[in-house]
Amino acid sequence: MKKIFILITVLLSVLIGERTANAQVSVQIRIAPPEIPVYVQPACPTDGYLWSPGYWAYAPDGYYWVPGVWVIPPQANFLWTPGYWGYTGGFYGWNGGYWGPTVGFYGGVNYGCGYGGSGFYGGEWQGGHFRYNTAVSRVNTTVIHNTYVNNTVVNHSTSRASFNGQGGVTAQPTSADRVAMSQHHIQPTSTQQSHQQTASQDKNQFASVNHGKPATAAMASPHSAASAPAAHPAAAKPAAAAAHPQAASHPQAVSHPQPASHPQPASHPQQASRPQQESRPQPASHPQPESRPQPQANRPQPVPQQSRPAPQQSRSQAPMRQAAPAPHMEGGGGGEHEGKH
Repeated sequence: MKKIFILITVLLSVLIGERTANAQVSVQIRIAPPEIPVYVQPACPTDGYLWSPGYWAYAPDGYYWVPGVWVIPPQANFLWTPGYWGYTGGFYGWNGGYWGPTVGFYGGVNYGCGYGGSGFYGGEWQGGHFRYNTAVSRVNTTVIHNTYVNNTVVNHSTSRASFNGQGGVTAQPTSADRVAMSQHHIQPTSTQQSHQQTASQDKNQFASVNHGKPATAAMASPHSAASAPAAHPAAAKPAAAAAHPQAASHPQAVSHPQPASHPQPASHPQQASRPQQESRPQPASHPQPESRPQPQANRPQPVPQQSRPAPQQSRSQAPMRQAAPAPHMEGGGGGEHEGKH
């Protein structure tokens, strides 16, 4: 029975002209997609970008919203035909979007932002450059100057149905739509595919969580490294980053750790070499403290190397020179020590 329904769906699609660039319905389910949420279109990030309206896609966990986004067309003079859900034979089937010279049939769904259900009125190509209709496209005119205003194409329809068929929009393809179907088409770009993949991984985008009101309904640029809008912040980051390294390079330029490390210039133990001059263990025994006046004459010669051998000789000959009248070498060490104290 299911195969019969699928066959009927395909036949009806051919009869009403629902063939798109994919030439087949990619997904078929029995549950209707939620309504199109109401959101504000973000401003176009830079010249040359075209608007790709948001839509409900389907995954094993249910419907999830793919935010509307500004994207780069695959080539000049090409426009985007959004995909849409069509209801036939008891099933809701997804017809994928595509790029082409003209906008084809997208089920009559009012996606907004220039896609009022038939055709596209958000702008037009002229001489290889895209001109934006600011009546339906949000553009920063201080940055983008190739704009015009055409209010006659504004669609004031309040329908938010997200599918074509019974219970939704009942639009039929026009002769112009059929001509667009036979033209050369290009599949969604890798940026668009990556954008949808990112949305499918965000649980907050699923209707079972947001109840048909996604928190992220539209964005200025997709989450893709291949997108030019993502290159603008990256281009701005080096400028900011270039300033920070200069500020952060002060420790290297000033090299505070090097001048602050005074062990080399302040190596007083080597110059003063107090342990060698004082040599407290050697002159600690002062057998003749009455010879203190003589160290004053020996102070001009505080050389540690000369003073060291003198105590050693006096020690080795101490038993023989107990009554010697010249104890100034031993007394000099003790006098110098006490004088410092």
